[in-house]
Amino acid sequence: MLFRMTIDISEVAADSPEAVQLIRELDEHLMEHPYPAHSRHAFSVEKLLRERVAFFVARYEGQLAGCGGIKMFGADYGEVKRMFVRPEFRGRGLGKAMLRHLAEYARTRDAGLLRLETGIYEVEAIGLYEGFGFQRRTPFGEYVEDPNSIYFEKNIGASSEETR
Repeated sequence: MLFRMTIDISEVAADSPEAVQLIRELDEHLMEHPYPAHSRHAFSVEKLLRERVAFFVARYEGQLAGCGGIKMFGADYGEVKRMFVRPEFRGRGLGKAMLRHLAEYARTRDAGLLRLETGIYEVEAIGLYEGFGFQRRTPFGEYVEDPNSIYFEKNIGASSEETR
């Protein structure tokens, strides 16, 4: 008998208890790496709220497992923010499920691109993004060239296969 594991993604306020817990865990993970202050671009909970970032949590078989947000720049693009999957839930498709969800959110708001910035030490995240079809690009928006950052972009237009 084949069992299918359930991944549920729901929108929550960035200051909800579950979001705050996941963001705290993500911040603890990021602090383990030697990023200088000028290379730390993570939005605080307050900034997520102020910037109107749509924020989502993922549950795996009912257990809180990950999160991700998206800041819309009109119909130009959506920027992926605060992606995180708890270590014990990695390798189960949660990251891809969240990216698909964020892409669909952006697409329904007429955006044809997703963009993001991640740090050079986030090897698993880089693999996830590249495996999902993101391409490296130059800095965008308010970002500047930084040897500690990698910038990505993915076309999520109607013909994009991976985002469906």
